[in-house]
This record gives sequence, structure tokens and C-alpha cells, in this order.
Amino acid sequence: MSVERLAIVGTGLIGASIGLSARRAGVSRVVGWDPDTEFLGLAAARGAIDAEADLDAAVAEAELIVVAAPVGELPRTVRDVLARAPETSTVMDVGSTKGPVCAAADGDPRFVGGHPICGAETRGPGRATAELFDGATWFLAPTAATGAERLRLVHGFVSALGARPVVIGPDAHDRLVAVTSHLPHVLANVLLNQAGSVRIDGHDPLQAAGGSLRDMTRIGGANPRIWVDIFLDNREALTAALAEQRRALEQVERALESGDAGFLARWIGDASGHRRRLLATAFSDPGTLHRLRIHIPDRPGVLAGIFQALGAERINVEDFDFDHVSPDRGGTLTLLVAGDDDASRAADVLEQQGYGVVAAPVIDE
Repeated sequence: MSVERLAIVGTGLIGASIGLSARRAGVSRVVGWDPDTEFLGLAAARGAIDAEADLDAAVAEAELIVVAAPVGELPRTVRDVLARAPETSTVMDVGSTKGPVCAAADGDPRFVGGHPICGAETRGPGRATAELFDGATWFLAPTAATGAERLRLVHGFVSALGARPVVIGPDAHDRLVAVTSHLPHVLANVLLNQAGSVRIDGHDPLQAAGGSLRDMTRIGGANPRIWVDIFLDNREALTAALAEQRRALEQVERALESGDAGFLARWIGDASGHRRRLLATAFSDPGTLHRLRIHIPDRPGVLAGIFQALGAERINVEDFDFDHVSPDRGGTLTLLVAGDDDASRAADVLEQQGYGVVAAPVIDE
């Protein structure tokens, strides 16, 4: 990677994480600017960037400029940066949609669209980490005018941060994330609003919800300041994905009305095969994965105790999620453990600590 001078415009979670990761990768000069002075100060305090007083100062000598502004502000900010940046600078963005921002670049050969597929359900530089991009797919969306040397520079930079660069057209990118990211967020909100807005013979569905609704709605209610802009920016592709979703639901409705068990069995079987492929992208051997669910109290040190006990037995947790219900009721900890033997030993360890464990193979659920 040949980048020695990097400028980051926008120092939230993604921008500050890029700064930390770039420093880890050996970039000698990392500067940043943000109209939010609180974010800018926090990012500087974390060591992610050296703060600049204004945008002109930030971009003046940068080889690469990363624009990490909110999606709704990206087109305007990218135009502004391109107008101020030296001709020798390459400019990229990290927004969740590519059509509007690539159009805003207006054929400037210095611009490369980008979108790292990672993040967290938090915001702000205080949660930034240099490891955020390790192993993550990072889409690069050059325009027809993008110079080849600019794309090579960005490709090398992204690889140096530990991510896996994948080149894709702006339109194809937006249609892809409409299905894989934006549609799931819409459906999570629909499910929550449907269950939360009704009473069934006086019962509140949310009070009776099990793991299925919790698993399906983990991303529901995400920050509207971010997601309203994403939905509207990608409205065309998202509308098409919703129309396809509607047609699929109508097929299921017709099968239920007609009692078509054959269709339902094939439909579930297809979903099982697709889920295996999905898991195979995240885990080397998804067929060995087991999901362990345990209820834990809301008490300091509980999570640390569980992971220390599993670590002492050399049991590796592939992934985990904690669904907090309330301080009184605690929540549900879900662990992914690979291998029949390790999953069985993990269940034994947890039961010895006094927890009830519900375990099942992931791909058979």
C-alpha cells in the first residue's frame, strides 16, 4: 500500500475506525475533520486522527481522502471535497448507497465509491476499533470515469486495512444491498410494529414473544437519522425488492389457503439450502455449528464469568448475541459453538454454573 498521507472527512464510528486501522497498517500521516467538534475531539483523543481546524486544511496534502459523512449528506460533501482537493488526491466514500454519491462525483476521475460491509449497532468515535474491517467485504464502486491508478490505490488501501475488496458497479451494488441489508431492516420494523400494535384477546404479543421474534427483529428500530436517508437514497432498488417480497408472500398465502403441503415443504427446503450457503460464507464448516441459548440475570460479571469458564475448557465461541429484556428479567445469551463435542462440553460447563441450556444444531433448526 502506497498511501502515506490520509485524510478522513467525518469522524464517527466508521471514520475513526478507518483512522485507527490505517495507523495500524503503517500510514504515517492520518488527519481528520468533522463539522461535529465533539466527534472530532473524541476521534483525536482516541488517536484515530490528528484533528484539523477546517476542511481545506484536512485535504490540502492528502494522497487519499475518505469521506465518511452520513448518507444524506454524502453527495454534497463529496462534491465539496472534490472541489477543494488537489488534482493528485484520490477521493472515496464509505456510504451504504452508491447511486446518488457516484452521480454527485459527476465524472470526476479522482473518485471511487466504496462501502465496507461491517459496523455496529452503536455510533460515534468512542466505539471505534482498528479491527472493525478485519475479514470484512469492502465493495468498491468505480464509475466509468474512475482512473485505473485511483482504483489500484484504493484497492491496496482497503486490503491493507484487513478487508476484502470486491469491485462492483454502483447500480448493482444498490440492488444487492437492497436485498441483503435494506430489506431485512424494513421487515424487522414491520414485524415489530405488527406485534407491538395489537392485542390478541387482551394479550400483548411482545410479552409472549419467543426467540423467533427476537432473532428476526434484532436490527429493528435502528437509528432513524441514518436509516431514513438510506431507505430514501435507495428507494428504487428497495421498492423493487419489496415488490418481489410481496409476490413471495402471496405464494405462501395461496399455499396456505389451498392446503398445498408440497409447496410449503419445497419452500422450506429451499430456504434450508440457502441458509447453509449463507452460513458457509461466515463459518468454515457450518454443518458443525450448534446454537446454545441460556437465560442469564442482569448482574455485573455474569458474561465475563461465562466466557472465562468456557475459555478455561478451551471451548471457542464462534459468535454470540445477548438479547437484554430488563434489569429484573435479565436476558437471553445465544452462543455459537462448532463441533458436537465442544457444544456438549459447553452445555455441561454452563449447567454446572447453574444455567439451563437449550442446544440445537444450527442448520437443523
